[in-house]
Formats: sequence, C-alpha cells, structure tokens
Amino acid sequence: METENLSKNKMTSMNISLPESLRSFVEAQVAMGYGTVSEYIRELVRKDRERKSQARLEELLLEGLESGKGETVTPQLFQELNKELASRGGKGTPK
Repeated sequence: METENLSKNKMTSMNISLPESLRSFVEAQVAMGYGTVSEYIRELVRKDRERKSQARLEELLLEGLESGKGETVTPQLFQELNKELASRGGKGTPK
C-alpha cells in the first residue's frame, strides 16, 4: 500500500452509508491487509485520483498528437523562443 505523509494533511471525518453487501466487501478487504476501513477508503480515493490524472494526461497527449506535425527542437529554436520570451517581458534561460 502506498501511504501519503498523513502528518502534512489534517485528517477530517466523513460518514458514508453502504448497503450490507458493500459493507461486507469492505470489511473483507480490510481483513486482507488494510489496518482500518479508513485506510482502505483512502487508498481507493488515491487510486481514483491517480487514474483520473492519468486519463487527463492521455487526453493532453492525444490532443498534442492531433494538433499537427511537430517541429524539430534545435538549439536555434530555443534561442528564438528565448528571444520571443524576452520581448514579452520574460527572463529567458540563464546563460
């Protein structure tokens, strides 16, 4: 099980209602390796968050692939981008 640094996150309580069949399932999962129901639920929420982040990344990658032919990245291209950034008030990359 992956654990977050819980000391950084203030813990709050949340009550949930489950049908008996789901409650039995959760209790069985806890008995197979989770210390508490809370640990099991936290793990489910973390996995769901990771899954949604991965799905968003895949959407962005597909968007990039569908946006047309890419440009070859060269040192000259970086210089041009830094000049454009500087002209817009940015600092560019340090020399």
